[in-house]
Amino acid sequence: MNFKAICSDIDGTLLNSERDLSPRLKSIIGLFPKEFPVILASSRMPDAMRHLLLDLGKHPQSLISYNGGFVLSSKGEILEDVSIPLALVEKILRLTEKTEIHVSLYQGENWYEEKDDYWSQREIKNTKVQCTWMKAMDVLELWNKVNSGAHKVMCMGSSQDISWLFGELHWEHAKDLHLYRSSDTYLEIAPRAISKATGLRKILSHEFDFGMDEVIAFGDNFNDIDLLQSVGWGVAVANARPEVKAVAKEVTSHHKEDGVAATLERFRDVKFGL
Repeated sequence: MNFKAICSDIDGTLLNSERDLSPRLKSIIGLFPKEFPVILASSRMPDAMRHLLLDLGKHPQSLISYNGGFVLSSKGEILEDVSIPLALVEKILRLTEKTEIHVSLYQGENWYEEKDDYWSQREIKNTKVQCTWMKAMDVLELWNKVNSGAHKVMCMGSSQDISWLFGELHWEHAKDLHLYRSSDTYLEIAPRAISKATGLRKILSHEFDFGMDEVIAFGDNFNDIDLLQSVGWGVAVANARPEVKAVAKEVTSHHKEDGVAATLERFRDVKFGL
């Protein structure tokens, strides 16, 4: 089978040890036709993905942001818009207000931060995006006026605090929320109804004449499992969680060793029909 699109997670998968696109990756992507789709699927906000597409020479391109909660076509049309209800966002804030947990709020093209600290500065550096400084309760008031919620709530703190919060939310809201421990100190919260796979289906049905079985996808974490299971060829990087490797059809090299590029180089002539 010849694959007609690439879909990839970003952090821990596509990026190297410098949290950037390697020359090797850009070189192999540059050999594909300009119109060949390279679709990024991430918990990141759209602007934290667009500069990567520009570096790959693939902008404009469809985007699966917030793990599928906010999906955009290559023309900027909103194909999916599913958010966490305001009452649940407020509950998360109430749970964390007497802890040292840092909470970031995301909605569409906007990222809101209350505290200028280690965690917020780390995200600014890693994503190359500037946030809007606003108190969390003021953000909720703003969203209430427009009947909106959060596409993502990101909580950062000590491993002990994050484990506690995960337990509290999982106990009461496992049916409502996706809870991703992207690391011991990070908890990314998204609506339960969406995934990267649902986002990819939206894009393919809207923009292309082929299906999931003609896509090769790459990932490393729990939020990539559905995606890797749903496409024609799911690839886990060597640093992926065991559960991700278990569902993948292939395990490639570590993300710090250009695992995505290595697989694309090997498949280029045979599997992509180039």
